[in-house]
Formats: sequence, C-alpha cells, structure tokens
Amino acid sequence: MVDQDFEARLAGKRLTTTEVLYYMPAHPKLLQSFLWQTLDVAPEFPRVHQFLQFWRREIDAVIHSVMVSAAGLVTPARIELADFEGRLQ
Repeated sequence: MVDQDFEARLAGKRLTTTEVLYYMPAHPKLLQSFLWQTLDVAPEFPRVHQFLQFWRREIDAVIHSVMVSAAGLVTPARIELADFEGRLQ
C-alpha cells in the first residue's frame, strides 16, 4: 500500500507553500500573514489559484501580496544547520 501523497509527488505534484499577506479587516493599516501548504502542479499552480479565487470571493480581507514556493521532485530529507547567532531586543 503506497501513500497517496507520495504517489501524487511521483506523478509530478510538488509540495507547495503559499504565504498570503493581507490587510486585517478591523485594522486596515496592519498586515497579517497566512501560510497554506498543498500538493500542486508547477508552474501553473491550479490549486493555489482556486484558493486565491475562494479568498477573494469569501473572505473579507484584502490581499497585499502572495508568495509561492514549491519543493522539487521527491528527494531524501536534508538537515542544514544555520550558522547564525542573534539577539532580540
């Protein structure tokens, strides 16, 4: 038995992350971020387009910008450590 997500990735779908920056309805000068992940087909991204059409039709928040990124084909997992040290003040 094969996982359906794995089969979809073998068929060409990619793990797609969409970040939507939008103006909060109650505070129109503030931006809020919304992250959404799905399996989609690059470069057309039909599921992302459906989601954005739904947002514009049903959600009372104006979109400022949208950033879409997609992971490539199925690959082994990698862990990379960042060489960074910082302080929040």
